[in-house]
Amino acid sequence: MPSWALFFASSCIWGSTWLVIKYQLGVVAPEVSVAYRFGLAALILFGWCLARRESLAFGRQMHAAFVLLGIMQFALNYVLVYVAEEYLTSGLVAVVFVMMVFWNFLGAHYLFGQSLSSRLLVGAICGLAGVGLMFWPEITALRGDQASAKGLILAILSTMAASAGNLYSQRLYAQNIAVLPCTAWGMLYGALAVAIYFVIAGIRFTWDDTFAYQASFAYLTVFGSVFAFAGYLTLLKRIGAGRAGYTSAVIPVIAMLFSTLFEDYVWTVPALTGMALVVAGNFLVMWKRS
Repeated sequence: MPSWALFFASSCIWGSTWLVIKYQLGVVAPEVSVAYRFGLAALILFGWCLARRESLAFGRQMHAAFVLLGIMQFALNYVLVYVAEEYLTSGLVAVVFVMMVFWNFLGAHYLFGQSLSSRLLVGAICGLAGVGLMFWPEITALRGDQASAKGLILAILSTMAASAGNLYSQRLYAQNIAVLPCTAWGMLYGALAVAIYFVIAGIRFTWDDTFAYQASFAYLTVFGSVFAFAGYLTLLKRIGAGRAGYTSAVIPVIAMLFSTLFEDYVWTVPALTGMALVVAGNFLVMWKRS
């Protein structure tokens, strides 16, 4: 698939997961659902690798790297997001997550020497401003109490963990590590890390037999984890963490489109202006002269 197709495929899938995650909440603790999700996704990817005859054998040093990747990309990142949503609305957490665009650009610049061109910076600023306009009512509704401050800090930490995982992935790919085996091992170790956390915290492993939970779990596992991460990390390997990370600016916009279709979201002038800014920023970041 061309890079632009990978970009929009992963953005659209992750944009839809904001709505689908609602059906995961209730009987099963959100963190437990995350462990289930990435544990099963890892097994699917292992099977995919075997079918493609991709080697899954790595040395101890590389497995240590996969453990670190799993903790940052699939464990710490998602646990912090779910806990942050206990204090803030999902829309506001989505706005905060756009900060990953800047973390990725700065990390790619200082760690890998990627140039910070004015075009990329303007595109990233357009995306941030656009998402900010779309979620302006939620931003202005942020209370100044201790709970809101805690949620905001957790959300910011989650963006830093996600960005660190992105940048570490780019470092691994520079060593000619294939995307699918790397992702499979990272997901497995991330799921195990979250499971260990559950044992220590005394959180019960439960399951929900309802169709809504199981259908949403299947979608988040197959599409939100396997296909989305395989596509996104392939994109990251091609164009670097800085430009690939701009998906975090597009995902909230896609989420609002799904909200329009299924939750009767009403568009306003600021929201439409924000959408236009995100589209313009996306063009500036992804466009590359021949």
